[in-house]
Amino acid sequence: MNLLASVANFILPGIFKEVDKAIPDQDLNAKLKASIQTAVLSADAQALQEQAGIVTAEAKGESWLQRNWRPVTMMIFVAIVANNYILAPYIGLFAPRYKLMLDTPPDLWALIKIGLGGYVVGRSAEKCVAAWKN
Repeated sequence: MNLLASVANFILPGIFKEVDKAIPDQDLNAKLKASIQTAVLSADAQALQEQAGIVTAEAKGESWLQRNWRPVTMMIFVAIVANNYILAPYIGLFAPRYKLMLDTPPDLWALIKIGLGGYVVGRSAEKCVAAWKN
């Protein structure tokens, strides 16, 4: 879930509660709520499309590094997770004196979650936009 959707899920219930207080007419109330939700969804779709555009531009770039920095970064993150939660515990069974687990500070975990989430969402959005255009 991206930032805009998170903010919308946090703020919209409060806005809808105020709409309920201010507008007693049920039809107008429902139309206003639908309009607000449509605006939020439209902004969310636009943000995803812009993110997909960035990923697409990078993938079509001239430099190898520009085209591949995201996949390389994700592979490094996967290697860290695989080392810490698959390899190190398994090797530790046979050689307990070796500390093979890499320290992963909370900021690194946050970066991994954002990176993997952004990469997956970006690639999915890129595919959805391509399918939508066709």
